[in-house]
Amino acid sequence: MTAQTEMSGATYAAAGVDISAGDEAVERLKPWAARATRPEVLGGLGGFAGLFKLKLDRWREPVIASSTDGVGTKIAIAQALDRHDTVGIDLVAMVMDDLVVCGAEPLFMQDYIAVGKVIPERIAELVKGISEGCVQAGCALLGGETAEHPGLMVQGDYDISGTGVGVVEADSVLGPDRVRPGDVVLALGSSGLHSNGYSLARHVLLDIARMPLSGHVEEFGRSLGDELLEPTRIYAKDCLALIAETDVRTLSHITGGGLAGNLTRVIPDGLTAVLDRGTWTPSPVFSLIAQRGRVAREEMERTFNMGVGMVAVVAAEDTDRALALLTARHVPAWVLGEVARSGDVAVNTEGPAPRVTMIGQHPRF
Repeated sequence: MTAQTEMSGATYAAAGVDISAGDEAVERLKPWAARATRPEVLGGLGGFAGLFKLKLDRWREPVIASSTDGVGTKIAIAQALDRHDTVGIDLVAMVMDDLVVCGAEPLFMQDYIAVGKVIPERIAELVKGISEGCVQAGCALLGGETAEHPGLMVQGDYDISGTGVGVVEADSVLGPDRVRPGDVVLALGSSGLHSNGYSLARHVLLDIARMPLSGHVEEFGRSLGDELLEPTRIYAKDCLALIAETDVRTLSHITGGGLAGNLTRVIPDGLTAVLDRGTWTPSPVFSLIAQRGRVAREEMERTFNMGVGMVAVVAAEDTDRALALLTARHVPAWVLGEVARSGDVAVNTEGPAPRVTMIGQHPRF
């Protein structure tokens, strides 16, 4: 017990929680929260709950969609580099691009930030990124919570998570039931690792290869840290535009589990998505991890997105229109494969064909 505590009694601040710093953090983040808004938002920050006026006359039979996620160990890179203004973009991407897969329009997001000690400037940086992500996704940042956990987390530690809410017409929900033989599978290119596989990436590049985060990497044209902190591409608006202009059967957000693992979730029994690796070359960060860690292709494909961040399954007759739309929106996209009946696909496995079949080899990988 300190002399001060003996004289004046224990305080919350002495126990490690600084309410004044929390109040300052709220003031610093208000401009960023105000930037990420929509007309339906009522009031501002500071209340016990965020208010969002859902205009039901816009929908005939609205279905509310919700998703919760975090950023994972990519945060360790941000903490090592003391750069905290991009992982918030990753957070929004992980939440809202899961949400849009069912066809839902993102409405609002709420974040949760747990810290060892509230550092107002850092909280503001984190919320700046979340705000930018919400702007990219077209949703409002409705509020959130910052929790100080002294004794549980050390001073520089933090973790972030968030929940997003959206809405979709009941008869417009996308899913496996819409997929048909002959549909075309389109790939929407990723901006890099996005926010999955960082435990393996860090183990290979930092522990095994002992590459410094500040070191320039010729294949990247920038430092390793810059590459690893590249924000996750947010596809929400692009997917909604695609849904509005073409016959989209279903979407799949390529996150943990990789391309096959996630696309399998939206391909129905009896059908198989046949994907050709020869249609694209994964970006250099993937080949570097594979080479430096001697990581098998199967492990790479199970862990990372391998350059494909989102998949759209569309009616064959809308392929060209879909690709033209995505190109106009500056989203790299290409034909990845097609959907076939399982019985028409030759695979070297016993029993029925899997819902996703990968063929071919990546060029120069």
